[in-house]
Amino acid sequence: EVPVIFEAPIASTIVGNLVHAASGGALYRKSSFLEGALGQQILPGFVVLEERPLLRGGQASAPFDGDGLPTANRDVISDGVLNGYFLSVYTARKLGMTPTGNGGGSHNLFLRDTRAGHADLSALMKTMGRGLLVTELLGQGVNYVNGDYSRGAAGFWIENGEIAYPVEEITIAGNLKDMLKGVVAIAEDRLARSAKQSGAILIDRMMVAGA
Repeated sequence: EVPVIFEAPIASTIVGNLVHAASGGALYRKSSFLEGALGQQILPGFVVLEERPLLRGGQASAPFDGDGLPTANRDVISDGVLNGYFLSVYTARKLGMTPTGNGGGSHNLFLRDTRAGHADLSALMKTMGRGLLVTELLGQGVNYVNGDYSRGAAGFWIENGEIAYPVEEITIAGNLKDMLKGVVAIAEDRLARSAKQSGAILIDRMMVAGA
């Protein structure tokens, strides 16, 4: 078990995992580890997940969702607490809840560390000191029912906050519930090319295996 950093382009997959688990389709089928998690703390208190459908020029901006309902800016997660799901008219009806303007999917998501203490990947590596930097993920290994997470990976081993040597053909494993709660910091190096954006994420510990 070692600390793990997901580089910014890879960190957006964690946002995608979170969105899938909080989507109406997974929830009404009872195939999500976030079922019944509204109002609960699922991330540290310094983390916010913003949805900004009205962002000018955003890749997933839209004044209306696929059901024709108006969209609105909101904080899906604030202070680490899950405030809302991603619900279409159909899935909201299935759950007995109110639609959230997400017919057709989510809009312009930004996962942020409100403390703004790490400008880039280099600063995050210095905070970690020793561990694994993941720059590539392989295969599919996410169980959304219980949160189990296992992916092939490649990247670099970090010693004293610096890259020591490359690693490949390894497996990283954990549980998404623990991974989310174990977020230590998020850098400010988000890439604008995705509709689901996050800077590099440092997680306190994951299992790493490989020859």
